[in-house]
Amino acid sequence: MVERPLHDFVAEVSARTDVRVGVPLPIGTHEYEGGVNFAIFSRHASRVRLELFNLPADATPARVIDLDPVRNRTGDLWHVWVESLCPGQLYAYRMDGPYQPREGHRFNFHKLLLDPFATAISQVPEWDFGLALGYDPSAPERDLACSSVDDAGTTPKCLFTNEDFQWEDDQPLRHPWSKTIIYETHVRGFTIQTNSGVKHPGTYRG
Repeated sequence: MVERPLHDFVAEVSARTDVRVGVPLPIGTHEYEGGVNFAIFSRHASRVRLELFNLPADATPARVIDLDPVRNRTGDLWHVWVESLCPGQLYAYRMDGPYQPREGHRFNFHKLLLDPFATAISQVPEWDFGLALGYDPSAPERDLACSSVDDAGTTPKCLFTNEDFQWEDDQPLRHPWSKTIIYETHVRGFTIQTNSGVKHPGTYRG
């Protein structure tokens, strides 16, 4: 019997698991070496959980993957790689951390979080946005009271897609920053007033 070095055994075991550390970039979900790499930004989170779902209305995930802050975090980026996931896989995050609204922190582990880099989200037959509130609206403290209601069954989930846009010969406009204006508007607020003159005020169609 040949004695094997410990590091060889650890490397082999790590290579066989279907969940690995992953890489921090690019952010979002990307197919990588026979699996999907998940990466998301959070500077102040103390705990991050990836939840995989089978159906959009599921309240209970089919799989839960808790990210290790030592192994699955690089700077402010949390990441994990999961083997053999297919396009259409539903997922969402939960993050724990300080609930200090006055300091701008509203972490609530009871609430599902959408990936800001998701390329698609699922439809929910009856989306009760009230359950997604991170605070308890019935409490005297209002938004200073953390909600304990789990909204997993009533909120959309992200969908992993593997459709890279083909830019072909498209090139950046190359305008100098001194002549560039970036205008951002809130669609609902911009069209909700009757004087906006649109057919569907307060909506994207508006």
